[in-house]
Amino acid sequence: MAASGSWIQELLYTLLRAVSGLCLGVHGLEKLAGLFGASRVAAGSQLWFGGLLETVCGLAIALGLSRWAAFLASGTMAVAYVQFHWKLALDTRLVPVVNRGELALVYCLLFAYFAARGNGRWSLKGS
Repeated sequence: MAASGSWIQELLYTLLRAVSGLCLGVHGLEKLAGLFGASRVAAGSQLWFGGLLETVCGLAIALGLSRWAAFLASGTMAVAYVQFHWKLALDTRLVPVVNRGELALVYCLLFAYFAARGNGRWSLKGS
């Protein structure tokens, strides 16, 4: 039973890492290339650098190439949450459902977990 549970846990971890990494990468490509009807951001702007980090780190996370990519993505999402969603307001805008920052907050914690746990058994780099 333990071996079977371990196999399933590793498979689900790999799927979670790969899907969330690809989703982050798509968010970055929206900013950089204007995909899916999004507006392209100005090259060299803060949002452009954020999109670049999302694209590169998202792909690295999806493939399991680097714990550092997950750490960097976690920090990027923390900045996104604080600067663009919460905006340091000490009122109801602190609540993620009000400031629409749920995704940035969940990504921040998820990528921090990936950085701490490692790439997993099924990755291009290994644990």
